[in-house]
Amino acid sequence: MIILGIDPGYAIVGYGVVECVGAKFRLLACGAITTAAGMPFHKRLKTIYDDMSLIIQQFKPEEMSIEKLFFNSNEKTAIDVAQARGVTLLPAIQQEIPIFEYTPLQVKSSIVGYGRAEKNQVQEMVRNMLHLKNIIKPDDTADAVAIAITHGLSLGRRKLEHKNAIDREMKDK
Repeated sequence: MIILGIDPGYAIVGYGVVECVGAKFRLLACGAITTAAGMPFHKRLKTIYDDMSLIIQQFKPEEMSIEKLFFNSNEKTAIDVAQARGVTLLPAIQQEIPIFEYTPLQVKSSIVGYGRAEKNQVQEMVRNMLHLKNIIKPDDTADAVAIAITHGLSLGRRKLEHKNAIDREMKDK
């Protein structure tokens, strides 16, 4: 399965495309969509939408995973990030690609096994899982790849839970 992971934003949108086969992962691509601070906001949104559309067209992900937003401070920033998140999701919605959300706690727990893991611990584990020489940079891109891997790992868990449920059902008959 090809999974597109997204770390949303409006200055930087991190993305990671991974292939997931069982519990093994292969990095197909990763990077960041960037917009300049002086650019009018509506043009930033269009850049994000256009670039995300191209990424989806090029890699044809079967599912998308994205970080769930949580804000407790700046209202304007939250609204701007939410708008950018919407245009990030729109190309996937238009292509009917299923979208899954994960909190930072879920990502850390999935990748490292500890919800309060430090960012560098997550990055190092991602590097090991993908057999890379170096950790992925920038952080937004590394986060996006971790989100994609988290979704891949959750697929394996869901399949196992489904198989176990079927096994129990057959045993009860």
